[in-house]
Amino acid sequence: MAYTTINKSTDHFNTKLYSGTGAIQTVSGVGFEPSWIWTKSRTNTGNHQITDQVRGLTKYIRTNATNAEDTKTNAVTAVNSDGFVLGADSSNDINASGQTYVSWNWKANGAGSSNSDGDTTATVSANTTSGFSMVYYNTGGSGTQSMGHGLGSAPELIITKPTQNTESWYVYSKTLTHSNILKLNATDASSSSGVYAYAPTDSVFSVSNSAIGGYNGVMSYCFKSIKGFSKFGSYTGNGSADGTFVYTGFKPAFTLIKRSAGGTESWYINDNKRSATGGTNPNHYYLLPNDSAAEGTSTSLKIDLLSNGFKIRNTDTSYNTSGSTYIYMAFAEAPLVGSNNVPANAR
Repeated sequence: MAYTTINKSTDHFNTKLYSGTGAIQTVSGVGFEPSWIWTKSRTNTGNHQITDQVRGLTKYIRTNATNAEDTKTNAVTAVNSDGFVLGADSSNDINASGQTYVSWNWKANGAGSSNSDGDTTATVSANTTSGFSMVYYNTGGSGTQSMGHGLGSAPELIITKPTQNTESWYVYSKTLTHSNILKLNATDASSSSGVYAYAPTDSVFSVSNSAIGGYNGVMSYCFKSIKGFSKFGSYTGNGSADGTFVYTGFKPAFTLIKRSAGGTESWYINDNKRSATGGTNPNHYYLLPNDSAAEGTSTSLKIDLLSNGFKIRNTDTSYNTSGSTYIYMAFAEAPLVGSNNVPANAR
């Protein structure tokens, strides 16, 4: 029996490295037309820059800040079937000459379309095959309102940012329940909040207008696990260098990890492209979504990306305090077994 309907993970998510030029350039090799592009300078301090097709490619928001969105007409200027085009933006954020960059790319459904499943009509760009959607909507007044997410079943992780206002990034995880949140822009532990008013359903998710502020222009990125391609969950640290193994059912290409309680730790991104040894284990090249710092390379923060999951190989509190809970999101380099019944190779 086939393990997953996704035969090639890189048709839906891919990490692409590139070098800045300070001039117009096309970044190719993504493998699809990206709907959501997350870029970060590896070699220098610079903002994590998020652009997407729903809000328009000239609009960007920063995961490491609470700022409202800004407009850049010379950053990401276009997308194509294999990547994106950068303008002559010479800032550290996206295309400075002599710097190296990483881009994490997701495929949704382009600019999206109107969705009236909830109380409020939203613009939704959904990829039901990969379990990812982008939802853009307005809030207002008090009480709660619901929006359609377009995924067909309840999202397990939702990242929300009011784009027109100075406001945090609010993260819902099914492992925390809807009444608790984390902030992508901060090191805070999870806290009780009314941002997500109810647990999401198969068709909608709900927010509290009063908690978010009754803003116009709110963006939510929604995710649900797809067997063999993505997984969103939690693990418990053991405090040992022979750390916890987390089964995902695929070879991870990307992990985002955050201690959810008992300490104020950063978020950590590891991927299969950034390492000194061409993607082999241990993986210890990390970036922090809540911080503008350049790429870290400490060997005391190493993990292994394996054929069927990931294993913590450090005792640092950021990944592995004994008894502490950590949430994660993971996307596949390759499924453990694809719909063609071909097994993935171990590293």
